[in-house]
Amino acid sequence: MQEEVENRTLTLVVSGTKFTGRLMKAAITKYLAHRKEKKLQKQKSRDTPVIPHGKQTVKQLIGQNQGVSNIEITDPSIKEFEKIARKYGVDYAVKKDRSSSPPKYLIFFKGRDADALTAAFTEYTGKKVRKAEKSERPPVLAKLSQFKELVKHAVVDRNKRKELER
Repeated sequence: MQEEVENRTLTLVVSGTKFTGRLMKAAITKYLAHRKEKKLQKQKSRDTPVIPHGKQTVKQLIGQNQGVSNIEITDPSIKEFEKIARKYGVDYAVKKDRSSSPPKYLIFFKGRDADALTAAFTEYTGKKVRKAEKSERPPVLAKLSQFKELVKHAVVDRNKRKELER
């Protein structure tokens, strides 16, 4: 019981020349009005629907009434694109199209996010190109083993020759 009382204590600082009962009553009523206002604001924030950001369903995206566009991606590594889209703050929805043998992904986005999405998409394609170039190079360990074999089979002449030239 004592802890509950301690947790509910309140410090109210009032500055004035003469502390009277009226001054204390005015301070307490102002505090209570402030608490009531905060409670109403909190209740209003709960009542308003939360607008989703980032990845969402197509239905949520269309429900925002801001125009929807789409881009088609055939690459199965969609997670990399999602990471970049979050970085650019794009509201998007991903829909998998299973009608073709390698599945296609349709990425829906808001019309106002078109510029941000083009920047995100260029970064994504640049990353894919760099990854493709990197995969074309032979691995370092393979190169190392190749050079080890060359060194092993190389004939090294270890005889010292002392010749004097005149």
